[in-house]
Amino acid sequence: MTSTTSALKGRGTDTSATPARGRDQAQATAGDPTTVPVTETEAALPAPPGSDRRRWIALAVVMTAAFMDLVDVTIVNIAIPSIQRGELATFSQIQWITAGYALAFAAGLVTGGRLGDIHGRRRIFLLGIGGFTLASALCGLAANPEMLVAARIAQGATAALMVPQVLSIVHATFPAHERGKVFGLFGAIVGLGAVSGPLLGALLIEWNPLGLEWRAIFLINLPVGVAGMVLGRRFITESKAPQALKLDLVGVALVTGGLLMLLYPLTRGHETGWPLWGHVSMAGSLGVFAALVAYERRKSARDGSPLIELSLFRVKSFAAGIAVQTVFGIALGVFFLVWTLYLQTGLGWSVLKAGLTGIPFSLAVSVAAGLSVQKLVPRFGRKVLQAGALLMAAGVLLYLAESERYGLALTPWQMALPLTVMGAGMGLIVAPLTDAILSGVPREHAGSASGLISTVQQMGNALGLGLVAVVFFGVMDDRPAPSDLGPAYVDAFEYALGWVAAVLIAIFLLMFALPGRSAADADAGTGTGAGTGAGTEEPAVAAD
Repeated sequence: MTSTTSALKGRGTDTSATPARGRDQAQATAGDPTTVPVTETEAALPAPPGSDRRRWIALAVVMTAAFMDLVDVTIVNIAIPSIQRGELATFSQIQWITAGYALAFAAGLVTGGRLGDIHGRRRIFLLGIGGFTLASALCGLAANPEMLVAARIAQGATAALMVPQVLSIVHATFPAHERGKVFGLFGAIVGLGAVSGPLLGALLIEWNPLGLEWRAIFLINLPVGVAGMVLGRRFITESKAPQALKLDLVGVALVTGGLLMLLYPLTRGHETGWPLWGHVSMAGSLGVFAALVAYERRKSARDGSPLIELSLFRVKSFAAGIAVQTVFGIALGVFFLVWTLYLQTGLGWSVLKAGLTGIPFSLAVSVAAGLSVQKLVPRFGRKVLQAGALLMAAGVLLYLAESERYGLALTPWQMALPLTVMGAGMGLIVAPLTDAILSGVPREHAGSASGLISTVQQMGNALGLGLVAVVFFGVMDDRPAPSDLGPAYVDAFEYALGWVAAVLIAIFLLMFALPGRSAADADAGTGTGAGTGAGTEEPAVAAD
C-alpha cells in the first residue's frame, strides 16, 4: 500500500471513547502519538455554538493533506518512465525517486507523531504541509535526477510530519460518537486517491500543460498546499498531549543508517558491477541493526520511550504479523515499479493507456476490502487473509501466463482478469491485516504496535524498490538495442512476476502464525459485540 494508506490503517481508529479520570487527562497512545482518546464526558458534550462549521472545514483541510500525500505516491509511479526518458535518469536514480520517499517517510513517522504531541499538532501539521509543498516545488523545478531524488527524500520527511497529525487532529476535534462518520469519509478519500492518482498523473502528462511534461505532477501540489496552510492556520484547533513521549533520534538514525547501508548497494550494484564495497556495506547493515536492538533495549529500560518496543516481539501473532507486513511491502514495492516500466517502456503504451489499465485493479481492491472487514473476517478470521495471499499469487501467475502467451501483443482487456484477481486478493489482505496483528497485543502497547506496523510496511516497500535492481534490471543488458528494448522489458517483467508470486506464497505460510480469529472478530461473527484493535479493546489508551 501507499504511505497515507498504511499510516492511517496502522493507527487504531476505533470510534468508541476511552474512559479517563478527567477532561484534561486524555493523552496520546504510548508509542503511537496519532491516536488521541477523549473522555466519556467529552464524547457526550455537544459541539460549542459556532464551532460546527469550523471543525468540518478543519476536517476538509486534513483530509485534503492526506489525499495529497496518497495521490503523490501513486502519481509518481505512473510518471517514472516519462521522468526516465526526459531526464536520462539511470536505473538506480529512478529507484531512488520512489524508494527515497518511502524510506524518509518510514523513518520519520513515529518521530513526526511525537513532535506533534510535544509542540502542538496544528503547528507540526502546518510545518509538514508547508515543507511538503516546498519539496513539491523543488521536485517540479529539479534540474537533474540527483536534485529530484533529494527533493523526493525531503517530500517523504515532511510527509512524516504531516500525516501522523491527521487522526490526532480528528480525535481532538470530533467527539467519539461522530468519528464513525469521519472515518467513513477517510475510507472514501483513500479509495478515491488510489484510483485517481494514476489517472490524474496520466492526464497531466498527456495534456502537458504549459509544456511542463512530468513536472506538472509535482507542481499541482502548490496551490493545494498553500490553501491547506492558510485554511489550516485559521480553522484547525491546536492540541497537545499532556504527557508526550520523548523523541528517540538515535533510534531513527540507526534505522535510517542500516537501511541506507542495505538499499544503496542494492540499487547501485547492477550498474557498478557489484563491487566489494557494496557487499561490505550490506553485511555491515546487520551490525547496525544489531546495535539498534541493543540500544532500543537500553532506552526502553531507561525512560520507556523507544522507537521500537522490543517486548512486543514476544507476542507470536505480532512477530509473525510484522514479518507479513514487511514482506508484503516488499512484494508491492517490486510489482508496482516494474509494472509501470513494463507497460510504458516495454509495451510502448502511452501514459494514459497505462493509467486506465490499472482501474480494474483499484476497483477490485476497494470492493474486496469492504467485504473482508464487514462480512468475511468476522466469520472466517485468518482464512480470509490467507485466501487473499493465494488469490494475489494466482492473479500474478495468471498475468505471467498471459504475458508469456501474447508477449508484446498483450492488450488491456487481456490484463483485466489477472489484475482484478490480484486486486481482490490484495483487498482481502490490506483491510483486516492490522487488526489481526494487534489481536494478541496487550492493550497498553497497542499504540506502539500500530505505529510500528505502519513503519515496517514502508520500510518493506523501500526494500522492495531496492530489490528491483536485482529481480528486474539485473536480468537485462545495461543498454539494450532499441529493437531489443521491448522484449527485454517483457522478459524481465516475467522474471520479476515469478519472484512476486514466490513472495506471496511465503506470506501465505507466514500467516499461519496469525491468530485464527481475534476476539473482536469472534464477537462480531456471533453478534455479541463489535470492535477493532487489540482484542476487544480500543487501541487508544488513556492515563490511569
